[in-house]
Amino acid sequence: MDKSWIDLANRHSSIYYDGIDKFLTFAYNNRDLGSRIYCPCKKCENRYMYVRLVVRQHLQDYGFWKKYRKWQKHGEVADFVDMVDGYQNESSYMEDDMVRLVQEALGVPIIDAHDEHNGENSTEPSLGPNEPTKAFLKLLEVANLPLYPGSKKHTALSFIVWLLQAKVLHGWSDNSLKTLLEILEEAMPEGVQLPKSYYEAQKIVEDLGFTYMTIDVCPNSCMFFRGDDISLNECSVCNASRWKEGSGGMSNDGVEHVKPKAAKQARYFPLKPRLQRLFMCSKTAKLMRWHAEERTDDGVFRHPADSLAWKDFDEKNTFFSGDIRNVRLGLASNGLNPFRSINIVHSTWPVILVPYNLPPLMCMKQPFIFLSVLIDGPKAPGDKIDVYLQPLIEELKELFEDGVATFDSFSNEMFQMRAGLLWTINDFPAYDNLSGWSTKGEYACPPCNSETGYQRLYFGKKGSYMCIRRWLEDDYEYRSDPMAFDGSTEYRLEPRSLSGVELLAQLESDGVLT
Repeated sequence: MDKSWIDLANRHSSIYYDGIDKFLTFAYNNRDLGSRIYCPCKKCENRYMYVRLVVRQHLQDYGFWKKYRKWQKHGEVADFVDMVDGYQNESSYMEDDMVRLVQEALGVPIIDAHDEHNGENSTEPSLGPNEPTKAFLKLLEVANLPLYPGSKKHTALSFIVWLLQAKVLHGWSDNSLKTLLEILEEAMPEGVQLPKSYYEAQKIVEDLGFTYMTIDVCPNSCMFFRGDDISLNECSVCNASRWKEGSGGMSNDGVEHVKPKAAKQARYFPLKPRLQRLFMCSKTAKLMRWHAEERTDDGVFRHPADSLAWKDFDEKNTFFSGDIRNVRLGLASNGLNPFRSINIVHSTWPVILVPYNLPPLMCMKQPFIFLSVLIDGPKAPGDKIDVYLQPLIEELKELFEDGVATFDSFSNEMFQMRAGLLWTINDFPAYDNLSGWSTKGEYACPPCNSETGYQRLYFGKKGSYMCIRRWLEDDYEYRSDPMAFDGSTEYRLEPRSLSGVELLAQLESDGVLT
């Protein structure tokens, strides 16, 4: 099909209008005229769906998105090939938003047949993926099947996810979903790909990696009930009951017949499989090298890799920086109220991880921001957030010290992927919780440590810190001006930054400053 009209500067010419009509005729070839299609104008960029008249108006007003040359989302057959398993994907179900979400979030290794990776960057002999990776890729291939033969709107996966979402939103029981699945199987065409029960539907989602660990927590956030403590019924620190009052039941013979409900829980999302999936798509795997191979290193701060913290980390950990594919992470956390009403006092704390290997326009996008820990409310964890971070810290230590075998689809080989946490991102109160350093009172300033110069104002009745002149140049006039400040001069040098060993010694001494 002639697509030269897309590049015309005059969007009011007859040639441009004819091109729009031909495109819409092609897009609606197998559709009802009243149905919606993705709008490929410069403003929408295939993110939103509208009816034919609206799409036509958008293309006239804003122009056609010039990067959209292969119209896969409008019926044009794309020439895709899986470089890992070597199979030809004859049809694309990219119209399905749910499948696109899975492909972006999990890194489905389906790329263009003319990808620059094709033979140019592969190593000889090819090591190929290991067995777990092959099994996972095979699962994704199966999950991409249509809902029933001839279905072009839905895949089995997207339909199942929508049903599970509706179950959660509307409080359906497991049996009601099972009945609905039976009705749908009878009503839909022969060959429909649907599970038989809620359990089977849930297993499909779990096998795709949409899963997490639910861990019981002490109601006072003292400890996790896991590992050696998984069978305890009371907290070993405060002796609080693990279960909600009245949630369990006992029969006359003393045997429990109603499963008790945990008083408080946290959800942990494993990190390793999600980092591994970043390397399963050859294009994303190539971009994981961007910080070292394509970044402009001219001293201008454009990316976290230009920071002194990144460079200092590489110098101190040469075994880590020796492989540019190793993942650098940042951690962010804060409390939020998930309810729209401000009258409800509730604080749920998500803990987020961000991989910084990617280019700046990608590393802060939603598909590459990983929810790691979700701490239930209604109260914030406070200083006990370290209890909830235990599984993440254990996994980060293992990833940093030992790494995990990962298949790099760009170089077509297995490698030992490591991950390191560079810093945390948070406001000042959350800094208190994450670091263990109180941001209130006499020693509230972390850089000053024990030399804050804290004073309590006599009339204002508030604390103040009068040591800011320590950061001025030695001969600055403010250092010798007592009248403009607190009546004293200031000739001390700026506080010395403590080493990690000294900070650890302070923590082990229960925060006693020396």
